[in-house]
Formats: sequence, structure tokens, C-alpha cells
Amino acid sequence: MKFKFEKLIIWQKTMDFGEEINSMAYKFPKTELFNLSSQIRRAADSIALNISEGSIGQSNPDFKRFMNYAIRSLAEVVTCLHKARRREYISPEEFDNQYEFAFNLINMMVAFRNKIN
Repeated sequence: MKFKFEKLIIWQKTMDFGEEINSMAYKFPKTELFNLSSQIRRAADSIALNISEGSIGQSNPDFKRFMNYAIRSLAEVVTCLHKARRREYISPEEFDNQYEFAFNLINMMVAFRNKIN
């Protein structure tokens, strides 16, 4: 691994999370292809993208700013998960699994952001 962000556990976990969400979203009804499915996939991808972009920035305040964007994107994914559950696109078990992963991930991300000087 040559880039700084590739070594970050939070980046690795957000990459995995994005793939899980992507796979799950493609099972949504076709009527959601350009709505909730697209929104949750873009938000999930945005998490890792913001972490990598911020890590290459010129300063720690820049990195913190991009970590905040990543955290916001994760919150967006969680809201989309709630919508998917309410619309019965995902099972309660799928919701619980992704929600638990997201909860642990956001705690890691906030702790990491707070350690950036």
C-alpha cells in the first residue's frame, strides 16, 4: 500500500461497508433505482472517498473537515437504511446488521477525527 489512507482501518472498513450497501441496494425494487437505491449507494461510497481525499489534503484542519463529511455521509446511509426498512426493501435482520456496523463505524470515525491535531 502506497497511499496513507490505504493503511487506515477506518478507510478499509468503509470500503467494505460501501460494497455491502451497494449489493444490498441493488435488491431494491426497480422503481427505486434512481431514488433511494442511488442515494444510499452514493452516500456509502462518499464515506471512503472523503476519508481518502482528506488524508491527502494540505493540513490537519482539511483532514478533519473531510472526516466530518464522511461522518455526515454515514449518517445519511443510516437514514436510508431506516427508509429501506420501513418500505420493507430489507429484512429486520439486514437492517440490524448494517445498523450495528454503521454504529460501530461512526464511533471509530469520530474518535479518529478527534485525534487529528
